[in-house]
Amino acid sequence: MYSQEGTYSQLTFHYIDGQTESFNVYAPLESDGTQQTTQLEIRHLFRKDWWIVHLPEQTVFINVDKVIKVEMKPPIPELQGEDVFANAERVTALTRSRG
Repeated sequence: MYSQEGTYSQLTFHYIDGQTESFNVYAPLESDGTQQTTQLEIRHLFRKDWWIVHLPEQTVFINVDKVIKVEMKPPIPELQGEDVFANAERVTALTRSRG
């Protein structure tokens, strides 16, 4: 069974068909007792064609081509680089027009 102790990140996937789904991803403990940081895996993860999420009751395979946005809570201030907008603030939420 999966341990839900320690820190976790909530990942929300937004699909091209307008649907969303969220997962809590728990950071496993390393052998030295420290938390493995999810942040270090982010850039590597986004290079993959499929993401695999193991749940207690099933394994979910997510086709990256069907995902238009991924939200992660809590934020990852350690993620830095030329393709990262640091110190950003959301002014308006994304809205979808109904036509």
